[in-house]
Amino acid sequence: MPAVSVAVAVVQRADQVLVGCRPEGTPLAGLWEFPGGKVQPHETPEQAAVRECREETNLEVRLVGPVREVLYEYPHGPVRVYFFAATPVEPARAPAAPFRWVPIGELADYRFPPANAPIVEELRRGCWTAENP
Repeated sequence: MPAVSVAVAVVQRADQVLVGCRPEGTPLAGLWEFPGGKVQPHETPEQAAVRECREETNLEVRLVGPVREVLYEYPHGPVRVYFFAATPVEPARAPAAPFRWVPIGELADYRFPPANAPIVEELRRGCWTAENP
């Protein structure tokens, strides 16, 4: 089975990151995630990350660099995740629910899908920021 390509925007605002809880009825329901989704056949992962962030959070973002590509084998199938560092175009604008700004220091209080683990850990340790992906 070929891997599904997913693009994710890791959006930072000062010492906060944008996350939302996955809804019931979806794979990995109840876990927290960065905004993102499937890459469509007509778009690049970068375009998908910006589009998905806009659709899910109602925020426009600026990608400031690729972070990492992760291939992960979930029970529902393989997923290739493209993570991109991003910043909000309008930092004061509130995101659409269920997304919210969370202090990076509190990320340990949230459960994320396993493919997100490297990014979450780097954010928590301060090894990676949107200014220095």
